[in-house]
Amino acid sequence: MTTTFDELPDIDAANVVRCARVLLRRPLLRPGGPDGDLLPMIYRQRAVLQEVFASLLGYRLVVERRFARLYKSGPGADATRGEPSLSPRGYAYLALTLAALTGIGRQVLLSRLVSDIRAAAVEAGIEVVDDPADRRALTAALRHLVALGVITETEGSVTGDAEALITIDTDLLGQLVAGPLAEAESPQQLVEQAAAAGPRNIEHAVRRRLVEDPVVLYADLPAEQADWLRRNTANESRLLERHFGLVTESRAEGVVASDPEDYLTDVAFPGPGTVARIALLALPALLARGAPDDAGNHPVTWQDLTEVCEELVDSYPAAWSRQATEDHQDLVRSVIALLRRLGLLRPDGDRWSLAPAAHRWLPQPDASPAPGREPEPPAPEPPGWSLFDEMEEDGPR
Repeated sequence: MTTTFDELPDIDAANVVRCARVLLRRPLLRPGGPDGDLLPMIYRQRAVLQEVFASLLGYRLVVERRFARLYKSGPGADATRGEPSLSPRGYAYLALTLAALTGIGRQVLLSRLVSDIRAAAVEAGIEVVDDPADRRALTAALRHLVALGVITETEGSVTGDAEALITIDTDLLGQLVAGPLAEAESPQQLVEQAAAAGPRNIEHAVRRRLVEDPVVLYADLPAEQADWLRRNTANESRLLERHFGLVTESRAEGVVASDPEDYLTDVAFPGPGTVARIALLALPALLARGAPDDAGNHPVTWQDLTEVCEELVDSYPAAWSRQATEDHQDLVRSVIALLRRLGLLRPDGDRWSLAPAAHRWLPQPDASPAPGREPEPPAPEPPGWSLFDEMEEDGPR
C-alpha cells in the first residue's frame, strides 16, 4: 500500500489528496490552464502522488515543472465517455491533427496545418468532405488542442477564415497520446489495450471503475471482479475516501461513488437547465412503468420516455426553456444522452434499461411544516385502558 502517504503529516496528506483529485479531473495540467496554480504543489509532492496512483490505480504520472500528465486507462467500448465538444468526426480530426503536428516544428501557418491534416486523412482512407459540418468538426478539434495548451494562436484564430500563425508546444504534444501506439496493430486493438487492467489486474480494474464511473453495477462486471468487489467493499470505501475524497454508497445491485464537493463530477446531476430538470423529474414515472428484472434494471421504451417528457412539458409549460422544448423528439434525445452519460440508462435491444441506481434520485416527502405554519397537535387519545390499570374480571379498575 501507500506507506509514504500514510507517513505524511495531516496537512501534507490533505494537500496530496487535493492534488490527486485535480489530476483525476485534469490529467494534463499546465500553467495558465484550469487549476494550473496547483502545479508547484504537485511538483513538490510528485513522489507521493506517483506512488498513490501507481499503487492504487496502476496509473503512470509524469510531473515536470511545466506540466503534469496522468496516464489514465481508456473507456474501452463505452461510447458515453469523452469530450462533449467533439463528435466522432471531431475525434478523427483530433487524431489526424496530432499526426500532422508531429515533426512539423514549433510554428506553422493554419492553412498549411489544415492541408496536412486533410492529406493525412486521405492517406488513412478517411473521406474528406469540405462542407460546413466537416469544417466545424475540424475547428472543434483545433479548439480542443488550444484548450489543452498543445497549440497556441500566436496570430489570428483557428476559428476564423483568415490566415493564422500557430505555435506548438512540442513537450505537451509528446505527452498527449496515452495509448500504446507501437504495440497495437489495429484501432480496435489500441482501444482494448488502452482500457486494459493495471498490474494488479482485478484490484486495479475494479478500483478504476469506482473512481472513474459514477455507478458500478455488479451485473456489469465480470464474475471474478464482482465477487472481489463484494468482498472488499468496506476496505475500498475507506481507500477511496482517504486518498481521493470520494464517498461510496453500497447497494444490493452495486456501488455508487460520489464526490460531496462535486469537483470530480463532470456532469452535475441534479443540475440546472431544462434537460437536467426534466431528466430528474422523469425518473419516478419511468421507474413506475415496468417491473424490474432480476438485476434491478427497469425496462423502458422510446414511447415511455416520450410520453413522460411530454407530460412534464405540458403540465408545467412556464417552467421550461422554450428552445429546449420546441421539438419534443430532440428533448427526448437530450434526456437520453444525459441519462446515458450518468450511467443510468443504456440500450437494451430495441428498448432501454434504467439502472437501479435511478432510485437514488426519487423525491422524498418533506416532513417539515411550511414556513409560518405550526404543526397540528396530535388528536387526543380516546378514553380506554391504561398500561398501569389493574385488571379485574369486569375490566380496568
